[in-house]
Amino acid sequence: MEIGSPLPGTEPPGDCPRCPRLVALRRECRTEYPDWWNAPVHAFGDPEAWLAFAGLAPGKHGANRTGRPFTGDYAGDLLFATLAKFGLSRGVYDARIDDGLTLDGAIIVNSVKCLPPRNKPTPAEIANCRPFFEAQLAALPTVRVIIALGRIAHNATLRSAGLRLAGYPFAHGALHALPDGRHLVDSYHCSRYNTNTGRLTPEMFGDVFRSALALRDQTSGRNSSTTAR
Repeated sequence: MEIGSPLPGTEPPGDCPRCPRLVALRRECRTEYPDWWNAPVHAFGDPEAWLAFAGLAPGKHGANRTGRPFTGDYAGDLLFATLAKFGLSRGVYDARIDDGLTLDGAIIVNSVKCLPPRNKPTPAEIANCRPFFEAQLAALPTVRVIIALGRIAHNATLRSAGLRLAGYPFAHGALHALPDGRHLVDSYHCSRYNTNTGRLTPEMFGDVFRSALALRDQTSGRNSSTTAR
């Protein structure tokens, strides 16, 4: 199934050559799993969103397989369940790109678009993908809050804005006012490892969403009608 992007013109080509290590892994996956997506993964969500999620990179059996961010792995189970809880999605998530799920007021953009070995992109690979990440954030003028899912996404967001990392230290639940008027909210990544070890609980993740909603209301000057169900 072909997957369009909500931000056309900002995506890397399907055979992006920028990162030799990621290209080699992509070719291996195409040989081993020819029915998988096995290409840079597009953004997913509402192009008029007020909230953006900065993710890390596609997971091998999740987005790299299905072609949609966080779709098909455990991290997606928690993320999409929490999006639904706070009224930011429509439809039912079923870990398939044809499940009919849409996002309402939210969008997901990964800081690295291609599958990295062991889910760990190198600094050079993150830098190589930065132009696409920057273009996508720039193409979202209505976004007022960005939730960074993990330190790598946090750092990528700051670097895309030309900001010093030391001025905005990463910590779960931290809130950062950015010079352009947007706000950055930090969260531990919703990975299986973090949730299995108790580093991130569903309650902690929900608190991050509550902070984002409060910032939205603060910047819009009105009270929200969106609450957790």
